[in-house]
Amino acid sequence: MTPPGAVGPGLRYGRASLALSFGAQGVAFALLVTRIPALQDQYGISDGLLPAFLAAVPVLAGVGSVFTGKLVGRVRPGVVLRWAQPLVLLALLGAGAGREMWQVAVALGVFGLAVGALDASMNMMGVSLQRAYGRSIMLGFHAAFSFGGIVGASLAWAGARWDLSLFVSYLPVVAVLLPAVLVGSRWYTEGREGEEGEVGGARAGGGVPFGLLLPLCLVMCFAYIGDATVSNWSAKYLQDVLGSSEQLATVPYNVYMVTTLLGRAVGDLGVRRFGAAAVVRGGSLLAACGFAVVAGAPGAWVGMLGFTLLGLGLCVIVPQTFAAAGRMFPGNSDAAVARLNIFNYVGFLVGSPLVGVVGDAWSYRGAMLVPMVLVLVTLVYARSFASETARYGGGHERPRTADVG
Repeated sequence: MTPPGAVGPGLRYGRASLALSFGAQGVAFALLVTRIPALQDQYGISDGLLPAFLAAVPVLAGVGSVFTGKLVGRVRPGVVLRWAQPLVLLALLGAGAGREMWQVAVALGVFGLAVGALDASMNMMGVSLQRAYGRSIMLGFHAAFSFGGIVGASLAWAGARWDLSLFVSYLPVVAVLLPAVLVGSRWYTEGREGEEGEVGGARAGGGVPFGLLLPLCLVMCFAYIGDATVSNWSAKYLQDVLGSSEQLATVPYNVYMVTTLLGRAVGDLGVRRFGAAAVVRGGSLLAACGFAVVAGAPGAWVGMLGFTLLGLGLCVIVPQTFAAAGRMFPGNSDAAVARLNIFNYVGFLVGSPLVGVVGDAWSYRGAMLVPMVLVLVTLVYARSFASETARYGGGHERPRTADVG
């Protein structure tokens, strides 16, 4: 039996295997979104039809998240993840292999549904493992996703640089990741009470009143509006508003991804030292400063400084929002995470058109102030992240037999 306060090998293996899943998902998602122009050319998707295809993925992902929230009442999240992740990878490969419009529609539909199930189940397991560890580890999982995104974007760049077909670009990645995640799934654990005395997050008991979860849902939505702004508008903003070259305009998103990785890699230490609420407040203020710098930037290099601040600020908010939901509903954290995960996709859907509408109606500098204000609203809800167990470390753990959600 593992002594109180220690972490058994089952939890360590479970943490490593879940980090692998987060990383693989980062690779797959980046390979899809960074090759959208190539998908459009391969299937002859018109500019008018493209937004419908792009919107369908997060909408179906929301459906997948809702379904997962109901499914985990019968099976464990690890079972869902074990089947959802191979589907995501195979759907990615299918999107690169077809030639007919119906084929890409089916592939993207499967990708969207599977991504929703994958995101929800991964974060359910992350919340449960953090509870069992008794200290903040959630940011580390999302750091693995950011690292995977950088790897996937780099592979996509190489495929485009060498003029490889999508199928040829995707096949080696899927051939490596698919067996890796299947083997890694053998060690999935949700930190439940087991032979080693590991504590987990019980799903039984209590509902999830939406009114209590709403502040976290809004924070999640606002964070993804900010993220979507960077993803969809950073290159255009730098080139059209700040007068950069086409090559330089590709840099801000890469800088954003790198600073996101760095912030998440050290973020758990900040949570253990200062508490989740303080880290979220600091991240929100830093992100708001980043948007302000971008909006007022006199040139491209100052604009890139703003996007750097954005990466460091926004990166801590989403992982801590999932963790806060786990603390808020320790007896029903899986259902809370599944419901919260829907607002990931809501923010993604709203963010890009919101900036476009404001930019066309007013100015794109002014449009950058909209996500800035929304991120600042997070400060109003920061108390939702505070609890006596929110630090998960530095002398603040409870005994392992207690719920440290």
